[in-house]
Amino acid sequence: MSTPWPIAGRTVLITGGARGIGAESARQLRARGAKLALAGLEPELLEQRAAELGGDTIFFEANVSEPDELQAAVDGTVERFGGIDVVIANAGIAGSGPVATMDPDAFDRIIEVNLLGVVRTVRAALPHITARGGYVLPVASLAAALHAPMMSAYSASKAGVEAFADSLRAEVAHTGTKVGCAYFSFIDTDMVRRSFERPSAQKAREQLRGPLKPPPVSVAGAAIVRGVERRARFVYAPRWVLGALLLRTVLQPLSTRGRQDDVLEAMRLAEQEPTELTTPQPGRLRT
Repeated sequence: MSTPWPIAGRTVLITGGARGIGAESARQLRARGAKLALAGLEPELLEQRAAELGGDTIFFEANVSEPDELQAAVDGTVERFGGIDVVIANAGIAGSGPVATMDPDAFDRIIEVNLLGVVRTVRAALPHITARGGYVLPVASLAAALHAPMMSAYSASKAGVEAFADSLRAEVAHTGTKVGCAYFSFIDTDMVRRSFERPSAQKAREQLRGPLKPPPVSVAGAAIVRGVERRARFVYAPRWVLGALLLRTVLQPLSTRGRQDDVLEAMRLAEQEPTELTTPQPGRLRT
């Protein structure tokens, strides 16, 4: 195991920091002495989080679809703390539906936020990270490796995040900077709970194999803390996710062997449901 990289005193920028995995990661990192900059679209909630964490915690209202807003968050963080050691590109949205009938705008929006939002976040912070030989952690998903029916947009976006991290890792290695990638299965967050309220999602979930009871968000936060401390290549939760990643070439074909009539029923239900993107805040199409 590599020597721990001290967290205390490090400056960490987290997108999607108002709630869920972003907020919990912030809480646990702050407990280890990190200086925090939280970015997201819910300024009231971000302000509340910053007040709860206290000390060296600041926040910025920033949309990952807007490069200027991200740059302002990066510049403000550097102005306050003198630099950035870690960026956690966590902001994301979810949505599902058959390729043939899913609203094209919703499909594009998932790619826009989950993939291009990560790219923009990392690009804005990268000069400061490499100057300190720090750590870049894009948040993907187990969906980057295992691709379920009706999750084509989400899976494609997260697979793109994984590929982006792999390419970037080699590009910045000479600076001493490390690049990880976070892979989470279903975690008990607001976004996951709302996703499974849809009848089509409930039906599709019946076909997925494996231990699917979502663990508490603290499990994901702890995984991110471990990842930062080790500047790890793989960050994952629950623990069994690593095995799934290593066995992806076997598990992906097996995942498509479910009963076809159940898949068709889930698709039929999805086609009857209104198009909806699951975002950190209900009813918003931004993250």
